[in-house]
Amino acid sequence: MAHVTSEADKKLWDMWLKDRSDDACNELIRRYMPLVNYHVQRIAVGLPRSVQKDDLTSHGLIGLYDALEKFNPERDLKFDTYASFRVRGAIIDGLRKEDWLPRTMREKIKKVEAVTEMLEQRHGRYVTSEEVAKELEMDSDDVAQIMTEQFVANLLSIDEKTNETDRNETFTATLEDKQSKTPEQLIFEQATKQELAKMIQDLSEKEQIVISLFYYEEMTLTEIGQILNLSTSRISQIHSKSIFRLQQAMKQHKDYLLR
Repeated sequence: MAHVTSEADKKLWDMWLKDRSDDACNELIRRYMPLVNYHVQRIAVGLPRSVQKDDLTSHGLIGLYDALEKFNPERDLKFDTYASFRVRGAIIDGLRKEDWLPRTMREKIKKVEAVTEMLEQRHGRYVTSEEVAKELEMDSDDVAQIMTEQFVANLLSIDEKTNETDRNETFTATLEDKQSKTPEQLIFEQATKQELAKMIQDLSEKEQIVISLFYYEEMTLTEIGQILNLSTSRISQIHSKSIFRLQQAMKQHKDYLLR
């Protein structure tokens, strides 16, 4: 039941699933709170500093309680796995409703993108966040963070409601079936993956480690900092600058393939 590992766990889940005991619910929320904190830390990486982690935690707790209410122990699915989807979804839904990316930030993103494109045309190569920052008279870390926020905004916007139909659909619902890819799509996807792998190899050793641990090992920035003996803020800077470089490179690669 619920993939429990001890009699105490089984008794706790029985109290909740059969009797909806408030005490059992509170104890289960306490036990799975680290799961909420984990998703809060990962999602917060690409958000503006103005977004409070306490707000994200509140959204995550709603998702955790929703998972407890709807969990079916008869299915062959661990509660941790089921709750992860609910918690992450609740945090993202909360961000969308709050319009977490203010107009001023959207204006900054447009300005950074415009200057980046201008410098690339001027120099005929990829530019760094330091070069863009110098042109804008900004801090390079701020420029990298702005582009990271733009990256997250694009990921979130795909689930916003569309205005194209009378049905309550999201942009995700209007996408083509990815299970049936055309030969052109397969070639494009393979080329993109190969190019991305080359771009990651061009990053510094420390940048490669941060990208690998964050996206492949799914570790938090704090955990990565402990491994590399660096502060969480320093790891955040490395992550932001790495994403900035990869974004610029992938944009150029996509434009080349679509010509």
